Amino acid sequence: MEEFTLATTAEENTARISLEDEKLSLGANLAYGLQHVLTMYGGIVAVPLIVGQASGLSPSDIGLLVTASLFAGGLATILQTIGIPFFGSRLPLVQGVSFSGVATMIAITGHGGIQAVLGAVIAASFIGLIITPVFSRVTRFFPPLVTGIVITTIGLTLMPVAAGWAMGGNRNAPDFGSQANILLAAVTLLIVLLLSKLASAAISRLSILLAIIIGTGIAYAVGIADFSRVANGPFVALPQIFHFGYPVFDTAAIISMCIVIMVTLVETSADILAVGEIVGTKVDARRLGDGLRADMLSSILAPVVGSFTQSAFAQNVGLVAVTGIKSRFVVATGGLFLVALGLLPVVGRIVAAVPSSVLGGAGLVLFGTVTASGIRTLAKVDYDNNMNLIIVATSIGFGMIPIAAPGFYEHFPPWIVTIFHSGISSAALMAIMLNLLFNHLKVGNSDQQSVFVAGTERLIRYQDVAGLHDGDYFLNGKLYDANGSEVPLIPAEAH
Repeated sequence: MEEFTLATTAEENTARISLEDEKLSLGANLAYGLQHVLTMYGGIVAVPLIVGQASGLSPSDIGLLVTASLFAGGLATILQTIGIPFFGSRLPLVQGVSFSGVATMIAITGHGGIQAVLGAVIAASFIGLIITPVFSRVTRFFPPLVTGIVITTIGLTLMPVAAGWAMGGNRNAPDFGSQANILLAAVTLLIVLLLSKLASAAISRLSILLAIIIGTGIAYAVGIADFSRVANGPFVALPQIFHFGYPVFDTAAIISMCIVIMVTLVETSADILAVGEIVGTKVDARRLGDGLRADMLSSILAPVVGSFTQSAFAQNVGLVAVTGIKSRFVVATGGLFLVALGLLPVVGRIVAAVPSSVLGGAGLVLFGTVTASGIRTLAKVDYDNNMNLIIVATSIGFGMIPIAAPGFYEHFPPWIVTIFHSGISSAALMAIMLNLLFNHLKVGNSDQQSVFVAGTERLIRYQDVAGLHDGDYFLNGKLYDANGSEVPLIPAEAH
């Protein structure tokens, strides 16, 4: 009896530990943390490369931008996962430079240079920090209907990224889209699937990382991977404070960046809610607010070392789903790796040498898992006699516009382009508005079914029911009365 009591207590204590608070071994933290870094490394270096080139910076300065982005992303990840009072959602979220502000930052560099970009990021992020309490109190407007739409759209919008990686990554390269690149991506995908099939849980969970390593080895053996430039450049480089000059605070640039911050807050809210859904943890207003404040504080401090706005990375949400490793300490370890990469550029050059095609094969599984997670969430939604189906259809369709037609908004004002060029923010805003219109604003709603309503309930005319007697029953498509005698049915054409 005593042993039973002790066992029950131990089980209850284990149950009290949330999945995101699970502490794994050092080896597991290092392996899974590195897997997170490999998943998002290409995305985190893309923004400084693009903005640096648009600003006319020298290759060495662009390298410093990349290093600063890695360093700032690592610190932001640690803040988001470990947290301090009032800052950090304490969920497995990887932070990095937000891609939503690329177009705006390029436009700002044309007028005020990189200093105006840094000043706009600091000022707009400070404004975002002030208004986070508003965003943190809207969780009741993010039911599974909305979060499912957003999660599904995140996965779908990332598919072009996976396809671009599989084709070689660099669209200007002569071998972009070559059979060799696509075949390498296919081999990596096959390795992921085979490793996932193995009985070993550890190998299955590390399937993405192991596939990337094996795929890179294959690429090196056939001459696709190039590690010749790994030794070029410094091995150690500390972040330099305001290396690009002190920030310039231009009013127009700040206003433009505020729009980017609004989009970032929407996307980060969606990512926090999405990972909460995947982990199985309730995200209340306080937790959401802490996560958004961490986002904004990181964005305020990032320009000090030469980086930009910070946001959660959607692809790593997919990694949490596909591996089943939901510990925030694993992601915090990934943050430490990012800090190390920011201090050791040589390690970053090694990771950068991983062929894009290898990442594309792994990314297909990762991003597809995000989509599948969203579909699973949407399966929980009630579609009977309401407008939820049209909300899902319109929101996802609206989110796919910038993916299917990237130049769709190019003739609109810049602020519209900034908001709607992202399929994630487009779908999120549409889902929120339509959910408010049809499910919260009851005025004007019809009590009659619309052609868009997914009504699955049976509808039988009253006059048909009135013709039935007590005891009548159907058997094998025929109607019988209580005595078992068949009741003739009038053919439909006789009506």
